Amino acid sequence: MNEPSQESPPPPMTPSSTTAIQRMREQIETVLLGQREVVYQVLAALLAGGHVLLEGKPGLGKTQLVLAMAKSFAGSFGRIQFTPDLMPSDVTGFRLFDMKSQTFQLRKGPVFTHLLLADEINRAPAKTQSALLEVMQERQVTIDGETLLLAPPFMTLATQNPVEHEGTYPLPEAQLDRFLMKILLDYPEAKAEREIVTRSAAEVPGESPVARVEAVATPEDLVRAQAETAAVKVVSEVVDYAVAIVQATRESRAVTLGAGTRGAIALVRIAKAIAVLHGRDFVIPDDIKGAALPVLRHRIQLAPEVAISGQDGDGILKALVESVPAPRS
Repeated sequence: MNEPSQESPPPPMTPSSTTAIQRMREQIETVLLGQREVVYQVLAALLAGGHVLLEGKPGLGKTQLVLAMAKSFAGSFGRIQFTPDLMPSDVTGFRLFDMKSQTFQLRKGPVFTHLLLADEINRAPAKTQSALLEVMQERQVTIDGETLLLAPPFMTLATQNPVEHEGTYPLPEAQLDRFLMKILLDYPEAKAEREIVTRSAAEVPGESPVARVEAVATPEDLVRAQAETAAVKVVSEVVDYAVAIVQATRESRAVTLGAGTRGAIALVRIAKAIAVLHGRDFVIPDDIKGAALPVLRHRIQLAPEVAISGQDGDGILKALVESVPAPRS
């Protein structure tokens, strides 16, 4: 995904969209060094009103990113540490009989928040993972037959470790498809890593760098920004381009399971967010192309012979995207 030029940033499209997000980005990057592209992608998902699966090796700042993001917009924050013994009611909540009042009292779970961190989501069994399906898709929770709506904006950021598989439960395809994007965190460059080490070594034990993050937006700002993002113009040729890329994943011999229609919808939604971050109110083909990897990498399955040969999904997707002609006007 191509991020806006740092030398000459575009003028903000509207105060409540680009300006609010840019301020949030500046605050987050005071904590998370060397991961500018990751921060950019997460904020694009926030503008698009979607959920994110963060994958990266331990110690790269996945949790710190979410904590800084939550604090930067003064919204409520909930965290669930997924473990093998976690129950669905620990996620959504439950009703408890109160002996004093002789009534059932609602105990809301941590999903009743603006920003939810599902930490190490693949450490809980499918039964518990599926408790997030309704809330992620419908922004509501059903407890004992009563449907409770969540206050907007609502976003889930789930983390998982790609290198430690003992005691983990792979996310089912139905749940993976609920995530708008799968974002990969890699090691920072040497200069950024040196700065991280210097700062961390100078911190007082117990002091969190997230404490320095200031709230620069409100939940209402983000709701307006999401509405403005949804209103970004997309011509039919660009929509056809997104659909063609998704169809290419189904026709490729290297892929046994291609992306579905939800993948094409996600491509357009993220492309709108990219346009907003560039200060535009219309989508161009490069926005679609820039969104392809994080939007589609978790929506395809490679053929066994391709996976055995050592090729990765990102490489296959890049080749597929390049094979689809982009509209010229």
